[in-house]
Amino acid sequence: MNSLSNIEIAALVQAYDEELRRVMTRRCGCIDTAADIVQETYQRMLSGNLWQQAENPRALLHRIAANLAVDYERRAAVRHRHITSENVATDWVAETDSRQPDAVLANQQRLQQLSVAIEALPPKCRTVFMLRKFDGLSHAEIAERLGISRNMVEKHLRHALTVLQQLNDE
Repeated sequence: MNSLSNIEIAALVQAYDEELRRVMTRRCGCIDTAADIVQETYQRMLSGNLWQQAENPRALLHRIAANLAVDYERRAAVRHRHITSENVATDWVAETDSRQPDAVLANQQRLQQLSVAIEALPPKCRTVFMLRKFDGLSHAEIAERLGISRNMVEKHLRHALTVLQQLNDE
């Protein structure tokens, strides 16, 4: 890529970055997600030199970003439908009178099983799960801290929640 192309790309990003981030933030409701979508938009725009072929680069940027936002919304809907993280923790705690010794013992045994299951998770998966559930970090914060993508964070969380849900179903 020659220096003229680099200048043209920089001008394109400078001209539309703020607008694109604002539109995607409004659409997704999350600054981090919007930033990811905008970054992916630039990557797709630059792959195959689409930016050079476009009659209207601004419209192409917005179309790519809108398509990526739709993909994000679909993935989020599937995740929400199949795995809700809150149901794992609440299912583990029995809704019984804590003054009953049998109930206390049963809850302690279930918590011990949960602890063993968490320790048995693969190391990276366990770390992601603990950062999310115990430290309350967002997916973006975990990704940044561990140097992995947000998609990998979500994959690790899905795996952990699936394993723990299977244990709970037993």
